[in-house]
Amino acid sequence: MRNAATFGGDPTRVYLAGHSSGAHLASCVLLGDSAIKGALLVSGMYDLHAPMLSARSRYVKITPEEEAAASAMRQLGRIRCPVAVAWSTGDSPEFRRQGRVLSVALQGMGRLASRSEILSANHFEEPRQLADPGSELSQVLYSLMQL
Repeated sequence: MRNAATFGGDPTRVYLAGHSSGAHLASCVLLGDSAIKGALLVSGMYDLHAPMLSARSRYVKITPEEEAAASAMRQLGRIRCPVAVAWSTGDSPEFRRQGRVLSVALQGMGRLASRSEILSANHFEEPRQLADPGSELSQVLYSLMQL
């Protein structure tokens, strides 16, 4: 954001978006002291407890402290901007559950911009909707950015 003006950007209008692992990482960025204006999180894992109960725990070696630090759901009080949360009808039950839980928690804090269940064939098809300005997911993003 410090360098936004050097390429014609507006440092007061920086938005963040991510899908799947990108949504998880974006949710972690929101925990920092940043000037992010808003975020779109699509089908991410916001609490790593459930994934670490899966087969991933055999090859992803993190401590309980690292798991907590990388779980935005456990630190929601640090999020300062409006967040749009979306998930797909084609996602696994855990992706859908985490999106719903996150959106309810953010709503209770006054940080939820919107929540959307997007019609999509599967988890990997939904971000492609952003290529269509008329898609539901694009409309969610435009609304967040007040375009």
